[in-house]
Amino acid sequence: MSESFAVLFEQSLNYINLKPGSIIKATIVYIEKDWIKVNAGLKSEVKINIDQFKNDKDEVCVKIGDKINVVIETIEDGFGETRLSRSKAKRLENWKNLEKAFNNNEIVKGIIIGKVKGGFTVDINSIRAFLPGSLVDIRTIRETLHLEKKYIDFKLIKLDKKRNNVVVSRRAVLEIGNESLKKKINKAKAIKGIVKNLTDYGAFIDLGGMDGLLHITDMAWKRVKHPSEIVSLGEEIKVKILRVDLARNRVSLGLKQLSADPWRNVKVRYPVGKKVKACITNITDYGCFAEIEDGIEGLVHISELDWTNKNINPSKLVNIGERVEVMILEIDELRRRISLGIKQCKLNPWETFGLKYKRNDRVNGVVKSITDFGIFVGLNGGIDGLVHISDISWNELDDKTIRNNFRKGKIIETLILSIDPERERISLSVKHLKQDPINFYYYYKGSLVNGELLEISATDVSALVKLKPNILANLNYNPKFTLCDQLEAYILSVDLKNRKITLSETDT
Repeated sequence: MSESFAVLFEQSLNYINLKPGSIIKATIVYIEKDWIKVNAGLKSEVKINIDQFKNDKDEVCVKIGDKINVVIETIEDGFGETRLSRSKAKRLENWKNLEKAFNNNEIVKGIIIGKVKGGFTVDINSIRAFLPGSLVDIRTIRETLHLEKKYIDFKLIKLDKKRNNVVVSRRAVLEIGNESLKKKINKAKAIKGIVKNLTDYGAFIDLGGMDGLLHITDMAWKRVKHPSEIVSLGEEIKVKILRVDLARNRVSLGLKQLSADPWRNVKVRYPVGKKVKACITNITDYGCFAEIEDGIEGLVHISELDWTNKNINPSKLVNIGERVEVMILEIDELRRRISLGIKQCKLNPWETFGLKYKRNDRVNGVVKSITDFGIFVGLNGGIDGLVHISDISWNELDDKTIRNNFRKGKIIETLILSIDPERERISLSVKHLKQDPINFYYYYKGSLVNGELLEISATDVSALVKLKPNILANLNYNPKFTLCDQLEAYILSVDLKNRKITLSETDT
């Protein structure tokens, strides 16, 4: 009986093409860790490496009982075993599919896996094809990052199995679908696309055969320095179609238009005088920009940063990314501009000073600087007051004397003459700490006083007499006197307002 079966089996093999390279049917009978056993109707079951049954995700894609095609590599090799290959069978099947697609002018799918001289390498079901750089897109492109690692449609333009030569074109596929895409774009309000290129002025979006420009000003309602802040190469995004010029193959796209305009009703949400939190987004020589909500930035002018630091670089007061409190000062909805203030959210040191002190109060301060018109004195609260040159002394002083008596850094006592918080001015005086010495003579009108002839007028009509202490008086000139003479005269009148004393040689 066994002999009859062996004969029958040998006869059945004659009906199977057992030449190396032949494709035969096999059934999965057992799955091990590293091997899969198949029954191909041969004398014994054959083991095939399990890697030949894995997909791109390294997953085994067959189960027991599945019928598959395998290729005969050798029949009864030196160890008496027949070797079969699943991977070669799949490759032959893939070549047949490519030949069928080529003959029927069909589209195939593949993945760009690398860059070579003159183009790119494409994987089409484990068969490598060449994609010339000129056939990647309708227009020449430098970057293909947005196309890599994803299945793309290609057209076969050359197929030579013997030489293992396959050439594909993506451009041909795009040209086929260009007309239908144009109709779709012309009707659509929004469309999805892939970011294919970034420039300083925007991003080019691949709409599936036609490129659209997403200008930097249409990316977001807020200020954008570079497109890479909003989109990245290869990213799929949804955009709104703003303008279409099919004759010139130009499509203008917008991203911010897909969301509500934050400037709408901005005056209602942010009335003048309101205090809000903001984030510093940019710093310039003339101030800083702060974002009060997504898409709405305002300018804090350098003059609105601090009450006391007027000419300081803004970067010394605020940092990019810092959260600060600001006050809405002005809104220009038409020009989309908002003026903000930081100092208005802090106590006004001028007003605080005005509440604590009043006119004629005495305050101490530090000499900060001396100018041609007076002395600046540093006061409490980081503010300065000015002692005008006319308020330094009741007597006229030269510049050298002033600088010697009031050196920078010296603490001096002053009298407050006026406080003007609105104009941020405080007027101080040193001379008013003491009574005007001319007042002494007011009460001695008609009295006889001693003095020194200091100056004679050019017309010899009047003379200037120096009284004590350094008070000057006018006297009608008498030729009997000469310069530096000591003389006696009567006080005829005292004008306190204009600080003038008139003398006479007689008491009438």
